[in-house]
Amino acid sequence: MKVRIIQPAYTFDPKDLQKNYEGMVALMRECNEPLDIIVMPEYCDIPAAQKGKQAYWNSIKTYNKPFMEEAIAMAKRCHAITFVNCAYETADGKLRNTTHAIDREGNVVGRYYKAHPAPKEDKPEAVGGLEMDSSYSLGGKSPYTLEIEGIRFAFMTCYDFYMYEEFPQIARQNVDVIIGCSHQRTDTHEALEIINRFLSYNTNAYLIRASVSLGEGSPIGGCSCVIAPNGDVLADMKSRAGYETVEIDVTKKYYKAAGFGAIDKPSKPHYAYIEEGRRPWLYRNGGASVTQPDVLMPYPRLCAHRGFNTVAPENSMPAFGAAVALGAEEIEFDLWKTKDGVLVSCHDSTLERVSNGSGKIYDHTYAELLSLDFGAKKGEKFKGLRIPTFEDILKKFAARVIMNVHVKIWDKGNDEQALHEIVALIRQYDCEKYCYFVSRNNEMLQKAKAYEPAIGICVGAGSTPWQIVDRAITIGADKVQLFKPNFDQLMIDKAHEHGIRCNVFWADDPAEARRYFEMGIDAVLTNDYLTVYNAVKDDFLDKK
Repeated sequence: MKVRIIQPAYTFDPKDLQKNYEGMVALMRECNEPLDIIVMPEYCDIPAAQKGKQAYWNSIKTYNKPFMEEAIAMAKRCHAITFVNCAYETADGKLRNTTHAIDREGNVVGRYYKAHPAPKEDKPEAVGGLEMDSSYSLGGKSPYTLEIEGIRFAFMTCYDFYMYEEFPQIARQNVDVIIGCSHQRTDTHEALEIINRFLSYNTNAYLIRASVSLGEGSPIGGCSCVIAPNGDVLADMKSRAGYETVEIDVTKKYYKAAGFGAIDKPSKPHYAYIEEGRRPWLYRNGGASVTQPDVLMPYPRLCAHRGFNTVAPENSMPAFGAAVALGAEEIEFDLWKTKDGVLVSCHDSTLERVSNGSGKIYDHTYAELLSLDFGAKKGEKFKGLRIPTFEDILKKFAARVIMNVHVKIWDKGNDEQALHEIVALIRQYDCEKYCYFVSRNNEMLQKAKAYEPAIGICVGAGSTPWQIVDRAITIGADKVQLFKPNFDQLMIDKAHEHGIRCNVFWADDPAEARRYFEMGIDAVLTNDYLTVYNAVKDDFLDKK
């Protein structure tokens, strides 16, 4: 593919706006031959430094529309996928730092909002800020990716390049190209090269980055570049104004030996090699409260079934929070989908037992469920409690506890759409290694494992509880969830012989829980977490 990076002149004199804009447009109009990808720098509608919000916004008002018209014309003229950065005005009149993706026919097909606005960008005008909108950046989400013509693009804008903790997140998206519309006007050429090569090497993706020239011979800024996945610099404009064109093959990746002396092991991308030994509970995704993932969390375990539901309504945020606060290593909850497609947590498919509503959950919209009380039947102090969504649970507890997710939707049939939606949420909250799926539906469990191997699968008992271990062996499950009293020691031993962990549902009696642990059960589900924990912690849980 033929790639072009454009690096226009930029000055710190506010009076140079028009001159710099005209120079930039002249470079764009020189692009008139067939190309595949064109990338331009950050804030092309502010082509010279401005002081204060008003001057900043005035420049956007003057140049934004004509610049976008020039960019679209260039994309069509060169028949090139084009990436440009300029402000985008939201429906409520706010401005966002935005990279626009334009296809070969001149259509805007995607917009990336700068993930990490620089401090000055979103501060109030009263303290010298520019009051750009950054509301979109305040919630958890996966890196923005866009697929065009089979190429997976990710994006970084200026300040984003300094957030090295995001590099692994981008790598996990398996992207081919990272588009960097940037300024970085205070960094030396040496520093920029380190950052850019480090990014490509850590993501196994090409970096196509465009910046601005601060003048011939300037030792800072600039460095519009193309970097290969192995860190090779294919182009670096340093401080030169103009453009440069490079041929790349986006299918060409870099794979390394999987560790020193690992000649007999398959090669892999650098980020995959790093992920194999990563200790995310030290720093990702929320610091010291992040716990060990499912495959590393020691056994035996006590799982808070529907949360600590002897003290709070089952499958509720207070029940989950109480269990986690008490140190539960694992919680269990159930998932249904509302009539309008929202994933919610409730054990029953019906509403009568747990709320003041009636009928089936899936026959109600989420808005209708929000009007119901899911707490009053537990006690007056819980009156007004709402049904939690799956995302509510992930937002609060992702990577803080292992999640035994009983997907009731699949118990009722095959629903691949639900699979994609559930996994997408888990990925969004970086929680693949902290969840496993429980279902009676073998087919959906197999599809889940194929779709996202990082998430474990656990066979539920269903109508054939005595065959549960054989079913698990057949489909390659990680766990079984035995249903008392329909299991025996032979089943536990057989599961363990095949590397399958055994849960049991359930034990609220301490003596019963002790007996299950003595039989070799790996995780006991209980509704009365604290009572059972206090009875078994010394002999089983605290000895791990």
